[in-house]
Amino acid sequence: MKDLHPVYKLLLRIPKGKVTTYGAIGKQLGLNPRHVGRILHLNTGAPKIPCHRVIKSDGSIASGYAFGGPDKQRKILESESVKFVKNKVDLKKYGLKS
Repeated sequence: MKDLHPVYKLLLRIPKGKVTTYGAIGKQLGLNPRHVGRILHLNTGAPKIPCHRVIKSDGSIASGYAFGGPDKQRKILESESVKFVKNKVDLKKYGLKS
């Protein structure tokens, strides 16, 4: 774990049934949210490193989920008890508390 990128280290702290956003990760690490997205796209440790638990700040899923597309990401999140209403996750209920 020592050699993991800091973004991946943060992902390992997100429990099943919770999500965070690209912006929240970026804010914690001083990175642009788009840069966070590029790092997640290069994740070679999925699903052990749970990049599927990162969503957009409006609660929706980004279109570029690298491991099967947005439908696959949604199915994984739903299997972890994350609920969607009108294609969005309620960040107040499922988002990590700061």
